[in-house]
Amino acid sequence: MFVRQLYDHDLAQAAYLIGCQRSGEAVVIDPERDVDRYLALADQEELRVVASAETHIHADFLSGARELCHRAGARAYLSAEGGPDWQYEWPVSDPDAVCTLLHDGDVFTIGELRFRAVHTPGHTPEHLSFVVYDRGTDDPIAMLSGDFVFVGDMGRPDLLETAAGQKNVKEAAAHDLYRSTARVLELPEFTQIWPAHGSGSACGKALGAVPQSTVGYEKRHNTALLAAGDESAFVNNILSGQPSPPMYFARMKR
Repeated sequence: MFVRQLYDHDLAQAAYLIGCQRSGEAVVIDPERDVDRYLALADQEELRVVASAETHIHADFLSGARELCHRAGARAYLSAEGGPDWQYEWPVSDPDAVCTLLHDGDVFTIGELRFRAVHTPGHTPEHLSFVVYDRGTDDPIAMLSGDFVFVGDMGRPDLLETAAGQKNVKEAAAHDLYRSTARVLELPEFTQIWPAHGSGSACGKALGAVPQSTVGYEKRHNTALLAAGDESAFVNNILSGQPSPPMYFARMKR
């Protein structure tokens, strides 16, 4: 199994190239619009990008999933969760799109690697995390947590209200995020957490600068998860002290 985090320091954004070295196939998780870096690394490692997956619809950068699928002839794996207002439009409008829409519990494979979609709403309604397994084992290697769980923090649930102007939605989203915490807490403590952002991102308020973590460490030290024993305390904690979102987030969400 090959894993490489490709980090954009300007946006504090992490994409992941994950490959099965036995089959030579690879997937890129949460690519940015400039996809050359992912294709170049895959070529360097003698991997072929056959898929691109997104954890959610992003507000802080332009997605490269569509470009990557056209350039590499890859399949897109996108969320079908979140209700009618949160469905991807380009697989419908683009006759050349090769896309699989995922619901909670769905699995896709890259060579001998399995990726299980876990619906983890809160940051956004359609948000998926991906639990990664290798070579038939039922022990998870990692959760690609997107903007759900960060190192030391969780994805902020207020952006649809504070950035996109939707009224009276942040508290409901915070309660959704609280219910989503069970999906990470149920994983073995050795499971690694591979988040989509690090310190400096506006998608949370206290993100750590360490590139990855484990479920066990986050259960002990993540301030949001530490409040997960009480729903009201969790909601108050996650909504308090959030910084003002960048102005361009509103346009990106639209």
